[in-house]
Amino acid sequence: MTRNKGITNSILDLVGETPLIKLHKITENLPGSYYAKFEAFNPGQSAKDRIALHIINNAEKKGILKNGATIVETTSGNTGFSLAMISIVRGYKCILAVSDKSSRDKIDLLKSMGAEVHICPANVPPEDPRSYYEVAKAIHKKTKNSVYINQYFNELNTEAHYKTTGPEIWQQTAGKITHLVAASGTGGTISGTGRYLKEQNPNVKVLGVDAIGSVLKKYHETKELDLSEVSPYKIEGLGKNLIPTATDFDVIDIYEKVSDKDAALEARNIVKTEGMFPGYTSGAVMKATKQYATQNMFTEDSMVVLIFPDHGSRYMNKIYSDIWMQENGFL
Repeated sequence: MTRNKGITNSILDLVGETPLIKLHKITENLPGSYYAKFEAFNPGQSAKDRIALHIINNAEKKGILKNGATIVETTSGNTGFSLAMISIVRGYKCILAVSDKSSRDKIDLLKSMGAEVHICPANVPPEDPRSYYEVAKAIHKKTKNSVYINQYFNELNTEAHYKTTGPEIWQQTAGKITHLVAASGTGGTISGTGRYLKEQNPNVKVLGVDAIGSVLKKYHETKELDLSEVSPYKIEGLGKNLIPTATDFDVIDIYEKVSDKDAALEARNIVKTEGMFPGYTSGAVMKATKQYATQNMFTEDSMVVLIFPDHGSRYMNKIYSDIWMQENGFL
């Protein structure tokens, strides 16, 4: 795929067709070849541009979104930024319920994009009226002419990646991909991309990445929601304390959990070895890939694609701050 280098009608025309970049130094001791699908090349600097645009386009086609409407969403930051960006271009108001775990950079970005931001405690149960899920629902209920995006339980989240990310990776690897490693939060990215790739070749392995403190890995293995697994953690956009219906667990072969510290240090390692500047979750994906390699998941013939979901500029006051890293005992 070659991106059109000419004039575009709006910034939204630049969503998708992100590059696949070969990794060198950081994977030199691992068997096989490794490639990063670098989603920071989207105009909103994250993979969430894909789902935000797909869901809004769909709502407009169905007549659900009308002029002057308000878009409401629950977000750890990236989806919110994408929705705020699209709202500016399309003429909507944007109200976001954001977890207080989200970096200060993300929250400042959302406000800069004109979104109304409600900051909610991260470490409360999903059904708690203070949780960002319930706050967003309440805002939607009392706001006339509003649409709740509801990415965690919206099948269009998964469909967006099925229609774009999956086909892009298949074409970019000329159908030679053997493994996909992707973070699992809402589950849209890993499920949609993985579903497309498995339809092309059922032998492609889809390897999930979960956070320590999240319920997804155990749910995948047992089909039981074990709330004793839940504990506070700092990685954003990864793992969950509930089961999102946007996640197709049948598509995912296995999960690996990653710690806050390992993910943060690995993100910094990507910068120093590859010159990319990825976000916190990209560090988790890279660390999980190394953990999978120690389990003999890959051979010299493996072609492994890692999805790096967003850009490191969203974490300047977090993982790229020596002060924050020291305060959390990571340095």
